[in-house]
Amino acid sequence: MIRRIGIYLLSIVLLPLSLYGADNVKDLQKKQKKLQQEIEQTNKMLKQTKRDESATLNKLQLIGQNIKNQKKLINTLDNEITALNREMNHLTKTRDSLQNVLEAHKTDYARLVRQSHYARMQQSPLLFLLSSDSFQQLARRARYLQEFAHFRQEQVRRIENTQREIDTQNELLQTNKQNKQTVLSSKKREQENLKRDERKQQTMLTKLKSKEKDLNKQLKQQQKKVNELNKKIDNLVKKQASSTTTLTKEQKLIAGGFEANKGRLPWPVEKGIISGHFGKQQHPVYSQVTIDNKGIYLQTTAGSKARAVYKGEVTSCFMIANTYAVIIQHGNYRTVYSNLSKLNVKQGDKVDTKQTIGTIFTDAEQDQKTELYFQIYKDRDILNPELWIAQ
Repeated sequence: MIRRIGIYLLSIVLLPLSLYGADNVKDLQKKQKKLQQEIEQTNKMLKQTKRDESATLNKLQLIGQNIKNQKKLINTLDNEITALNREMNHLTKTRDSLQNVLEAHKTDYARLVRQSHYARMQQSPLLFLLSSDSFQQLARRARYLQEFAHFRQEQVRRIENTQREIDTQNELLQTNKQNKQTVLSSKKREQENLKRDERKQQTMLTKLKSKEKDLNKQLKQQQKKVNELNKKIDNLVKKQASSTTTLTKEQKLIAGGFEANKGRLPWPVEKGIISGHFGKQQHPVYSQVTIDNKGIYLQTTAGSKARAVYKGEVTSCFMIANTYAVIIQHGNYRTVYSNLSKLNVKQGDKVDTKQTIGTIFTDAEQDQKTELYFQIYKDRDILNPELWIAQ
């Protein structure tokens, strides 16, 4: 009976830890690492801004991005602490249940040892066999001794295995306790960083609002350049789409592959942040100003390269406002890479996924900002790139 209970208890307590949050902890740790990398990348870009205390829109935007990621990271750390607590509770219950199973095995084994006939067999198994009244009884006793010895070995094995499992649970419990302390320390550090950056943000916001007139003038000039760029890109894409009425077999395959990778396309920069989202949105400083982006802006470090998000053919390379732009065709899809200081491709080139297109322009007048303007079209329709690149 005890044997059956032991087997049942083992089947209950040795359920996979993933059911109790082990996989969840791993997922949270991956998310934590990704957010920490993004914060590190933003800090690199902040270091490349002008080495003074002057308030600029670029610095404010980078600090704002850091604050957003720090809040996400703190929330992720909180979730990780909760998951670790849940896992430790499960490990404790598993260990305690195994301890009960171990005690049951030991009690069962001790009961067998105390049995008088078992004790007699242990003292003289040969005498037990020779005292048989017949050959049949001798055979039965021999078989009985063999089965009994096997059962005894099985009980010993169960005791040893259960003890090993208890030791494993204790080790896992200790590891999780150490991990929790590490996460708590990380959370405390990030909370301090968040408070520091929020103070910086508020100070910078106050300074920038005092220069509203000058900044509004700059914004209008920048918007004029962006409007010219958007108009030229839109005209070129529509002209190319009109002239490509039918796709070749190869172009159809490329278009199909591009479409199948929606949400998984690599970023057009190796490392960076989305500094300007697609569509209409409020300006980060001036609530009365609305921005309408026809693509996304990806800010990165000085010297960074733009790269193709998918294989295709370069259909246009042109200059506007002293920087270059490139259009790449992927069947009936097109991607556009603007604000480049140097090109590595020319019209007619076939490019592969992640192939370098050019160097992204670093604007000394805009606090060393290095920003790629990226767009995606399907035929004549402009799409939201954030839905296509991997997140």
